[in-house]
Amino acid sequence: MQRRKVLTVGMAVMAVALTGCGDAIDTGTGSGGSNEDAAGAGEVSRPAACDEENPYLAVALPNLTNPYYVAMQRGFQEAGAEAGFEVEVQIANDDDAAQLAQVQAMLQKSPCALALNAVKSEPAAAIVRAANDAGVPVFTVNVIVDPAALESQGATIVQYLGADNEAGGAQIGEQVLTDMGADAALQVGLITEPDEVPVVQRDAGFQDALSANPNAQVVAEVDGNVQPDDSLAATGELLQGNPDVNVLFASTGPAAFGALQAVQGSGRDVKVYGFCASEEPLTEQYPACVAQEPEDYGRRVVEQVRTWVDGGTVEEEILRPLKMFTVGQTPGEGEVG
Repeated sequence: MQRRKVLTVGMAVMAVALTGCGDAIDTGTGSGGSNEDAAGAGEVSRPAACDEENPYLAVALPNLTNPYYVAMQRGFQEAGAEAGFEVEVQIANDDDAAQLAQVQAMLQKSPCALALNAVKSEPAAAIVRAANDAGVPVFTVNVIVDPAALESQGATIVQYLGADNEAGGAQIGEQVLTDMGADAALQVGLITEPDEVPVVQRDAGFQDALSANPNAQVVAEVDGNVQPDDSLAATGELLQGNPDVNVLFASTGPAAFGALQAVQGSGRDVKVYGFCASEEPLTEQYPACVAQEPEDYGRRVVEQVRTWVDGGTVEEEILRPLKMFTVGQTPGEGEVG
């Protein structure tokens, strides 16, 4: 049996401090991701199912309400067909238990590999463990599986592929200072999702860049739950409770969309920056955003699985750059946060 190197996560733990612009989050791993720097040695066998004429590739995604995952699904399906895989995509409707059950059902069909975009970082460790127990290699994308939870489960992945989230947050922080002034008085609110590691990394990068301005302060943080309606409601509460807020950082596309609606409804002069809402034009009120390319991520994961199946070496972690959009530009359908 051919054997491949996999990623075993050690005792990295996120330390989250969000009380001010100088309190950046320390992931302990630099800009990428948590998983690689705590890695240990490990191996996984190449499943016999990979020898079939059209190997079965199992794909687990959180939802199709977010345009991000619509684009990613398209990437998996098109690239999978081109690479000779039989691709099955299961959609969890943002339910951790449902995603685990869906993956367990796909594991019964003996896949060659599992591509996992988890609903949430911590519960995903049990999904990885289930795949490990079934002898199926796991390639994770976008949402990083929580390192401490992986350690607790004794679980391993082959690879993580996603955005360089901390760098993306820093890009936006630097743009805020460029637009508003390096020493402007900034009262900042965050619309975030503290249960997803990539989002925490985005917040960390943003706050680190913002800390260059001694007059900038993060005064409030709300959970948008990566949903436009939840973000709209949470941003409305943030604005009501913080009359001096003049900048919002929305660390997901749905959060940006909801935050924009809340600001427009409030009639206040508040700038919204963040990760791009799908096909939302950049304006003076929404001056800049950074976008991922999820369709490309799906394609790249398929390519990595094919390389691994064919006996090649794959990197433990691949971080993709983010694309900046500013006033007058509009992200395309597949360019979203």
